[in-house]
Amino acid sequence: MADDKEVVNVLNDLLENARDGEYGFKTCAEQVEASNLKTLFSDRSRGCAEAARELEALIVQHGGEPASGGTAAGALHRGWVQIKGAVGADSELSILESCERGEDSGIARYRKALKEELPESVRTVVERQAAGAQKNHDQIRDLRNAARQQS
Repeated sequence: MADDKEVVNVLNDLLENARDGEYGFKTCAEQVEASNLKTLFSDRSRGCAEAARELEALIVQHGGEPASGGTAAGALHRGWVQIKGAVGADSELSILESCERGEDSGIARYRKALKEELPESVRTVVERQAAGAQKNHDQIRDLRNAARQQS
């Protein structure tokens, strides 16, 4: 079984991931015009914020200090989405592709976390959040595929 320090490190990585998702989906919602996508991305942003709060509580429970932000890669990704919007490349398809790449990264981080020896209470939360990330990914992938067919 991992000690509390190792558990906190895993959880902080996922916390940064959740914040990247929160900020990334918020950015995507700001860049699309379709109301259904604005709603979807806003809902996903709120879901990631909720996941972050849950992870923060677990980190504190295990004697740690929650990480203070997202990752540099996440910030770069959001910047890229904003640049696309600024230069007019903000088609639904390109935004959906960007979101899917972000979700791919998030899923990889959850898979990495699930390879660690975690207390059962932590593993249960991580597994549930990983399933949610996979569901988000699949929905965005399906929307992206539909957008590709319309292009």
